[in-house]
Amino acid sequence: MKEEVNRCQIQEWYPKFKSVSIRTLIHELPESFVQYLLDDSGPFVLPVSISNEDALPNRIHNPEDAEDFQVSEGSGDEAEPSLPPSFPELELKVKESIEALGGAVFPKLNWSAPKDSAWISTSGTLRCATFSEIALLFRSSDSLIHDLCHAYDSCSDKTMSRPATFFLALRKWYPSLLPEMEFRCFVRGQQLVGVSQREVTTFYPILCEKKNDLEVLIEEFFNDNVRLKFESEDYTFDVYVAKDERVKVLDFNPWGAFTLPLLFTWEELEQKPREGVELDFRIVDSQCAVRPGLKTAVPYDYLDISAGSGWDQFLRNADEELQRQTRSSEAGA
Repeated sequence: MKEEVNRCQIQEWYPKFKSVSIRTLIHELPESFVQYLLDDSGPFVLPVSISNEDALPNRIHNPEDAEDFQVSEGSGDEAEPSLPPSFPELELKVKESIEALGGAVFPKLNWSAPKDSAWISTSGTLRCATFSEIALLFRSSDSLIHDLCHAYDSCSDKTMSRPATFFLALRKWYPSLLPEMEFRCFVRGQQLVGVSQREVTTFYPILCEKKNDLEVLIEEFFNDNVRLKFESEDYTFDVYVAKDERVKVLDFNPWGAFTLPLLFTWEELEQKPREGVELDFRIVDSQCAVRPGLKTAVPYDYLDISAGSGWDQFLRNADEELQRQTRSSEAGA
């Protein structure tokens, strides 16, 4: 339902969970910036920065390179050169927020972050210290097309393809976060029925040691801070467990649809009863149990997993390899 998808927008849920989340500052985006992100009719051009910030400070500035960015000639008369885009008001607000958040942020739209374009940044991460870096990541991302054009594709009551307004969420950057301490939680009928290790492509021995403690911490956090505050019956949410055992909510996502089930399948989760179910806490408990291929920056709706598709064949091959490794391990035991 559209209403359930809307509840998972960060500008909707963050005010309710601010005290148990990562510090975030949110700005409404002007429609002109949204159209800039959607525009693929011309060459790749970054906005002109009023602060003269360069999103690619290490690139070589060579006049010969400018040929790649020139406006092509029209048929007949030469095309009038267009002015590069500029968003001075938004840039000033973003600069102030970045300073307030300690000098570096993790940016995202209503639902999604530009994870697929991290490679283009100078750090290879989503860490941004300037408006230009944010614009570069957003303009280079295909993942954000989900928010911009396909946000309601899974809704039975879909009446539009995108929300009327988009928001830029700037989240405080923490360089020391450990990927093994992030978990996805599955809520069915307002009951926590499953928890999965978020990073499923790696075996972390520490999770085997702390599994029971982590299960207690996350279940208590859900009962104390989430269950009565989030209004949907069925949904997922991601959390991070810090070294001091504090739990922070990172994100909310709709049940099913485009949300990755990670170490579960949606068929398994759908079969779990809505009441009286024992929590199923899953981790990668051996090197053989690693799930290759699931660390993807492509939104779930972009994966063609129909029978015979390339992704379907890849998953089949990965499962066959996993079964082969398991048999070999058992035979050697």
